[in-house]
Amino acid sequence: MVLMLITATITLFMQAQVGSKFLNHFGWIHSFSFLTIATVPLAYYRIKQGNVVAHKRALISLYVGAIIIAGGFTFVPGRYLYHVFFE
Repeated sequence: MVLMLITATITLFMQAQVGSKFLNHFGWIHSFSFLTIATVPLAYYRIKQGNVVAHKRALISLYVGAIIIAGGFTFVPGRYLYHVFFE
């Protein structure tokens, strides 16, 4: 989980190259970085409280949102991985 936090923090310094931007820097894919930065400490807090169900729910939502959905967005035409795999 620490590596996910580090990666999410690093991605906030990367400027969006594809699609619409807000605040002249961030794209919609950055919202998954904010999701990760918010969810990882929450999941840690929940497991320290002994609430295994809430911890599990937080990490499943993080996995689906930040890995599956954001990973799918990396294959949108115009992005680097789209060119690597489909051209």
